[in-house]
Amino acid sequence: MPDVDDIKEGKRYFTDTPQQTEGFFLKGSNALDWGMKNRLARIFNPKSGRTVMLAVDHGYFQGPTTGLERMDLTILPIAPYADTLMLTRGILRSIVPPSFSQSIVLRVSGGTSILKELSNEELAVDIEDSIRLNVCAMAVQVFIGGEYERQSIINMTRMVDMGTRYGIPTLAVTAVGKDMARDARYFRLATRICAELGAHYIKTYYVEDGFETVTASCPVPIVMAGGKKLPELDALTMAYRAVQGGASGVDMGRNIFQSESPIAMIQAVKAVVHDNETPEKAFDLYNAIKNK
Repeated sequence: MPDVDDIKEGKRYFTDTPQQTEGFFLKGSNALDWGMKNRLARIFNPKSGRTVMLAVDHGYFQGPTTGLERMDLTILPIAPYADTLMLTRGILRSIVPPSFSQSIVLRVSGGTSILKELSNEELAVDIEDSIRLNVCAMAVQVFIGGEYERQSIINMTRMVDMGTRYGIPTLAVTAVGKDMARDARYFRLATRICAELGAHYIKTYYVEDGFETVTASCPVPIVMAGGKKLPELDALTMAYRAVQGGASGVDMGRNIFQSESPIAMIQAVKAVVHDNETPEKAFDLYNAIKNK
């Protein structure tokens, strides 16, 4: 026990300096609890306010996608360059070493394959498993306009409720069916619905006409989905236009792991996202790293 008589009276109260209350750097996230903010700050770089997510969860509905056949050989070498890794619990447990220090976003919805109606998903991971795996966010697919639209929305809201209870953010992923228009009007609808119902951040596609209206009308951060494989300069240009149009980063998969030089490509993407590098200079960086 300390000797009460020996305790010195404090003197450094700084009564002339009010305590500062720092606002959180992410759009629409200031009212979240400390644990939620801490996890988001591991996904998004606090200096740039943006993220480069590496999406490698494709196998949950389409099997061994090109570039993901042997993830131990193709993904682990590039994963340390990403701010966060988006994947399934099966790959996390079987492939990713526990010493991996980047944040994890866990795919938690599923239930159908490319052979069936993709919108017919359920929650496929229990919140307790997300806690056990120490993930920073949970990703749920939302099919606005899809056959099972209501079910997918309820999936997301249930995960928002469970995640909020334990301080884990929910990422809503806006899915686009074959017959849906990929335009700003649709994405304004889809992203706003997800945000209104509690998603902490949203992954959606880039559109050339009006993308800034999508980000402006969504009260939480938007991360651009990479989509199909493009030539490297085109992918860098899309990423640049997305972040300049208000996106808080990108979540790229095929445009990185199917690139001729994935390690060079992910570093070029990071230059665009975090350093506002132009697509042309980022492409020069890509070639310089590739040709080393």
